[in-house]
Amino acid sequence: MRTRLFLVLALCLGVDSFLAQPFLQAQSPGAAPPRAGTVTLDLDATDVGRKILHAKLAIPAKPGAMTLYYPKWIPGEHGPTGPITDVAGLRLSAGGKSVPWKRDDADMFTFNCQVPAGATALEVTLDFLLPPATAEGFSSAASSTSELATFNWNQVLLYPAGTPVRDIPFRASLTLPAGWKFGTALPVDSSSGGRILFKAVSLETLIDSPVIAGAHFRQVPIGPKLDAPHFVEMAAEGQEALEIPPATKNAYDRLVTQAWALFGAHHYRSYRFLLALSDGIAHFGLEHHESSDDRMPERGLLDANERPTHATLLPHEFVHSWNGKYRRPADIITQDYQQPMRTSLLWVYEGLTEYLGQLLAERSGLWTQEEYRDSLAMIVQWAGDHAGRTWRPLEDTATSAQLLYEARRDWESWRRSTDFYDESSLIWLDADTLIREKTGGSKSLEDFVQSFCGGKSGPPMVVPYTVDDVVQGMNRVMPYDWAGFFRERLDSTSPKPPTAGVERSGWRLAYADTPSPLQSAYEKRNKQIDLSASLGMVVAEDGTIVDVIPGRAAYRGGVGPNMKILAVNGRRWTGDSPDDMLRAAVAATRNSIKPLELILENGEYIRTCTLDYHSGAKYPRLERIPGTEDLLSVILKSSP
Repeated sequence: MRTRLFLVLALCLGVDSFLAQPFLQAQSPGAAPPRAGTVTLDLDATDVGRKILHAKLAIPAKPGAMTLYYPKWIPGEHGPTGPITDVAGLRLSAGGKSVPWKRDDADMFTFNCQVPAGATALEVTLDFLLPPATAEGFSSAASSTSELATFNWNQVLLYPAGTPVRDIPFRASLTLPAGWKFGTALPVDSSSGGRILFKAVSLETLIDSPVIAGAHFRQVPIGPKLDAPHFVEMAAEGQEALEIPPATKNAYDRLVTQAWALFGAHHYRSYRFLLALSDGIAHFGLEHHESSDDRMPERGLLDANERPTHATLLPHEFVHSWNGKYRRPADIITQDYQQPMRTSLLWVYEGLTEYLGQLLAERSGLWTQEEYRDSLAMIVQWAGDHAGRTWRPLEDTATSAQLLYEARRDWESWRRSTDFYDESSLIWLDADTLIREKTGGSKSLEDFVQSFCGGKSGPPMVVPYTVDDVVQGMNRVMPYDWAGFFRERLDSTSPKPPTAGVERSGWRLAYADTPSPLQSAYEKRNKQIDLSASLGMVVAEDGTIVDVIPGRAAYRGGVGPNMKILAVNGRRWTGDSPDDMLRAAVAATRNSIKPLELILENGEYIRTCTLDYHSGAKYPRLERIPGTEDLLSVILKSSP
């Protein structure tokens, strides 16, 4: 999963055999699992324009007590995020007669009923109320407009308790609005008149296989003709948005070849980037084994200034097919979607993926080397700003991911956020440069990646791992105290972020008087002014303070989140470019002994804050360390 702005594996020896064995067997999504009866699911999406889906299920059943679950812990979302509050009209019946149900009063996702005598199946009908355009989150966020939709099966089904989800066969169908086309990794049995009938698959595979559809749709093959085809399958608000600029298409082609060179093998029969392009949906990425749910603004492919801000989206989710889906932390693997997923290893699941996704963005040409370095500079500065690191170790941000994804933005630097993405990428850069340095360049982190996430090509399968497996895999590449290396960085409450890899690569954090083009693009996309490196605050374009960094000038001057700037040094926050006025005022502090003055609205009150700051404009960049090897350029070098 990818949510940050920029930022942003050998068999598991310690897992009980009951957990490891089923997941070590490749499962074909075209074949029904051997146990349990087949559940049928008919999804009618013809009312998607009114943001409502209609679902009917037939669940094999026996007379007596029966428990049904609504999926709670959604893979890749790292939390109990199943959107059960958007389920309406739930009715159960058997043989044409209503069957009463009762929700468990301790687990809101559990439903109990009594199947009547003589019944062989339980019929379930329900509606799902699709969220409005303003709804944030992941698969339960805004996902549809009148012109397109991404359908996630976990939203529209119940399933029987007591059987592992990999052993419950589902046969699904989907009816689309007239004229809509679709894309999915789910194997299709037949398609006619807007109704698609899919082959029977396990519930695990069904939920791992979303569908994208729309009135404006395009499938684009990418990459060379290898033993597994790759596609970008796009739905957009209009036909124009589906045009991929030639340079971007070439970069997508190279993304496939560079990923295969990096991992040395793959674990899918085909791979599909399901790309929704709309300003009326939430924007994020969510990983699946043979596809990814990727979402951008409508002009995300066309706007040359905005494209770099989305450069890591597809690479990040693609990497997850190897790291997160094929190799997966043992504590995240559960028998069903009701058991908690323990997320302490997200520094590998997401952090290593972040590091590799950023490399692939540059190696494929989606980023230039300069853009990669500017992103890295922003990450280093961001990590140093997070004063919360003095009380909250990095590993705790992974353990408490289910809380931090939903945390407010204000006081983020003191609370900390999902730092296991970008800060962990610094740790993996540290490890990569250390291996290269100590082996004279004969080994690198990529040797670990190939042995840990590569393996043998074939259909989807899952191989669990523990932290001990990560350490052993690293030691096979280069003997070292990797357990101590990781523990020191994961348990640290030092105010200094783990930047040793940046310096070892021949670069260090510096500051410029103007934002880099990449930072400017992020600021424009997010409609905010990032003055965290200077005043220590982030400001929305309407003057509202988004966040303040403890200890910096804004904090010392009494500024807090959600206050609103009315004037800067006596000049009203108004006109076409008040942000330029604020930037100019910050820049002018370098030659002034006067403090910078802000007049702020704080609820019903107006107050004046003086900021004792005299260092001028500061925006993060990397600069070369004289006399050192440019190891970063070596790391970024792509395969032929």
